[in-house]
Amino acid sequence: MIWNEEYETLPREALEALQLKRLRSLVERVYGTVPFYRNKLEKSGYRLGDIHSLQDLASLPFTTKIDLRDTYPFGMFAVPMERVVRIHASSGTTGKPVVVGYTRRDVDTWAELMARTLSCGGTTKGDIVQNAYGYGLFTGGLGAHYGAEKIGAAVIPISGGNSKRQIMLMQDFGSTILTSTPSYALNLAEVMAEEGVDPSTLKLKCGLFGAEPWSEAMRKEIEKKLHINAIDIYGLSEVIGPGVASECLEEKHGLHVFEDHFIPEIIDPETGKALPYGELGELVFTTITKEAFPVIRYRTRDISRLIPEPCSCGRTHIRMERISGRTDDMLIIRGVNVFPSQIEAILLAIKGVEPHYQLIVDRAGNLDTLEIQVEVGEQVFANADEVKVLQNMERRIVKDIKDYLGVSAKVKLVEPKTLQRSEGKASRVLDKRRI
Repeated sequence: MIWNEEYETLPREALEALQLKRLRSLVERVYGTVPFYRNKLEKSGYRLGDIHSLQDLASLPFTTKIDLRDTYPFGMFAVPMERVVRIHASSGTTGKPVVVGYTRRDVDTWAELMARTLSCGGTTKGDIVQNAYGYGLFTGGLGAHYGAEKIGAAVIPISGGNSKRQIMLMQDFGSTILTSTPSYALNLAEVMAEEGVDPSTLKLKCGLFGAEPWSEAMRKEIEKKLHINAIDIYGLSEVIGPGVASECLEEKHGLHVFEDHFIPEIIDPETGKALPYGELGELVFTTITKEAFPVIRYRTRDISRLIPEPCSCGRTHIRMERISGRTDDMLIIRGVNVFPSQIEAILLAIKGVEPHYQLIVDRAGNLDTLEIQVEVGEQVFANADEVKVLQNMERRIVKDIKDYLGVSAKVKLVEPKTLQRSEGKASRVLDKRRI
C-alpha cells in the first residue's frame, strides 16, 4: 500500500529536479536566518547562488551533533519562536541535549511521512495501532501517533513499559499494528510466554520497529515469537524523528528514504569524502522541507549503504541498507572493528540462544578484553546432559566470533531472564575502559 503515490513513485528525473529546487531554497534560507550556517557556509567558500546541481551538495560543510549542542537551545532555529509549535529534545548521554523545533507545517509534514511509514507496513484506517514508543521529549511516540491519525487508524497511546497491561490491551482492544523498539517487542513476547498468552490468538499482523540497530536474525525471532510481519523503520530527532525511511512489506530489503524531503549521502567517516551507491559508509542527511530546524549534511554516525535498484513495491525513492551499527558505538577490540549487531547475528544463529545479551569490554594490562554474557533457553537447562551442552555451546560461540569477526572473546552463558530487560533502547555494551 502506497500512501502518497504522486510523490513516492516520482520518476528519478522529476524527483531530482524537485530536490534541486528545494535544496537551493533551503541553503538560501538558512544563509539568511541562521548565523551558524552563514558563518560555516562562508568559511567553506559558498556564495549565494552557488548551488547549480545536486552534485554541489558535496561542497557544502557538514553539520555534527557537537554543532547542535554548541548552539543550545535555539541557535539552529531558522524561524522566530512565534512560529514554533513543538519542541523535542534528544536523550543525549553527555552534555546538554539536542533541541529540535517544529512549525505547524513541519508537524504536518511529519504526520505525512509517518503515514507513509505506517502504510509501508500495511496500516489502513481500519487498523488499531498500539503505540509503545515513548512519548514526551523523545520524538518516537508522537511521530508514530500523528502518522496513524493521518491515515485514520485508531491509536492506543500506551507508550513503553507495563508489559502485562500492554498484552491485556492487545487482547481486549484487538490491536493490529505494534510500534516499538525491536528489543521491547521481544520483551513483550517473553512476557506473553510467561503469562500463557498465545500470540496467534491476537489480531496483531505487523510491527514497525526502530530507534536502535537490529539484525535480520532478530527480525526472524520477533516474527516467530509474535506471529507478525516485522519491518524496520528509521529516523532521528535531528532530521525529523521517525519517518525518514522505511522498509516495505513487499521486499523487506532496504528502507525507502523519502527523498522528496531528505537527500541522503554515504561518506567515508574518516575523510568525509562522498562515496558512490553501494559502498558502505556513514549516512548523511540534508533536510529540504523542514522550516524550524533544517540541517545541511548532518552526520548521523549510522553505518549503511544506498541501494539504487528499483523495488517491486513501486516506490522510486532510493533505499538505504539496514543500519549495521554506528561509528560511535563501534568497538575496537585489539585493532579489530566490531559492531554489537554483528555479534547479535552470530548469537541468534545458534540454536538454544536467547536474544538477550550484554557485551562487557575491559582492559587487562594493555590488552582489550571482550566478555559476552548471553542467555540460553529453558530447554537447555532442562537437558539431562546440561553441563556438556553448555560447554559445547560456549565453544561454538567463541569459535564463531573468532571465525567471523577475528576477535577472541570470553563467553558466559547465563540462565533465562538473568540479564536486565529494556523498555526502550536496549543497552548492549558496558565499556569499562571508559570508566
